[in-house]
Amino acid sequence: MKAMLVLEDGTFFEGTSFTGHGEIGGEVIFNTGMTGYQEILTDPSYLGQIVCMTYPHIGNYGINDEDIESGKIHVSAFVVKECVKTPSNWRATQSLPDYLKENNILGIEGIDTRALTRHIRIHGAMRAIISTKDLNVENLKQKAKSLPPMQGQALAYKVSCNKPYIFNNKPHEVDLKNFKWPKNRIRLVVLDFGIKWSILRLLKKYEFEPLIVPATTSYEEINSLQPDAIFLSNGPGDPEPLTEVIQTVKKLSENYPLAGICLGHQILGLALGGKCFKLKFGHHALNHPVKDLATNKIEISSQNHGFCVDISELDFLQATHINLNDNTLEGFKHKTKPIIAVQHHPEAGPGPHDCQTFFAHFKKMVKKHIKG
Repeated sequence: MKAMLVLEDGTFFEGTSFTGHGEIGGEVIFNTGMTGYQEILTDPSYLGQIVCMTYPHIGNYGINDEDIESGKIHVSAFVVKECVKTPSNWRATQSLPDYLKENNILGIEGIDTRALTRHIRIHGAMRAIISTKDLNVENLKQKAKSLPPMQGQALAYKVSCNKPYIFNNKPHEVDLKNFKWPKNRIRLVVLDFGIKWSILRLLKKYEFEPLIVPATTSYEEINSLQPDAIFLSNGPGDPEPLTEVIQTVKKLSENYPLAGICLGHQILGLALGGKCFKLKFGHHALNHPVKDLATNKIEISSQNHGFCVDISELDFLQATHINLNDNTLEGFKHKTKPIIAVQHHPEAGPGPHDCQTFFAHFKKMVKKHIKG
């Protein structure tokens, strides 16, 4: 089934759909991971994006029930050079095409993914339309140009939970009126902007008891829960339109230990007076080198973000990590308060495990604060 991918600048690519008919738009980005497509598909941070995988064969090991990062697929569409229809892996329960069809996600193959990636690297991430219904390039170009740009979109509200929940391999809703913190665990309120399940599993591993609450939860509501610390999750879209969240986090930063990952890192940066800007084509990979400025150690990280924080004018914050590909900020800490954040994904879902020391650092910081 013939499919067209047309960028907002008129550049087009012909391919075929391996999931049936459809038409969808979004911001096209590329991911350089050789594996991890299931985690990428289900990561809420990819909401509103068409993901192009640079590795030529995708789908080799199929889909399984253990590697999902949320309750559903969040990417707008999936673009590969060649989709493997018959997986070979003892964990596989279904194929990639069947998984996408089941979730009504358009998948296309056969396009020159190297050319698409190079175009984005030169000209930047841009809006696009994929269609099997309308194959007119000019029509699709106009449709792509009419899509809202990623800048200015408060997408975190769309993927945040509606009700508070605790996590035991899957979410379990709780009634806060009857909720009681378990003993001998660190009481952690997690502001949900699209959190990945692997982050919650690691927080539990490091003695935290996460209570996940909606992004719109107020400072007063959080304060009434009497947590030991606050965690700001990853998520999609632009952090700047999340003005109410930023104000809430600003109040929280005055009274609680705080940690943030990805969008949480950006929101925390803005709440403390920093700035954010959009990257040309973002960081979407499992292989970005990050330098820990305290140890000079180089860690290979998993990343997925299109925006970056600038704290250069804030003398009370200290950069802790930088990206060695472009020297952008990858982490910071407060010089006098128990506040840390990283832009990359230390949970490694998917990706290398180099950066998981972040969770141990957060635990040590919070325990020290509790002891006074």
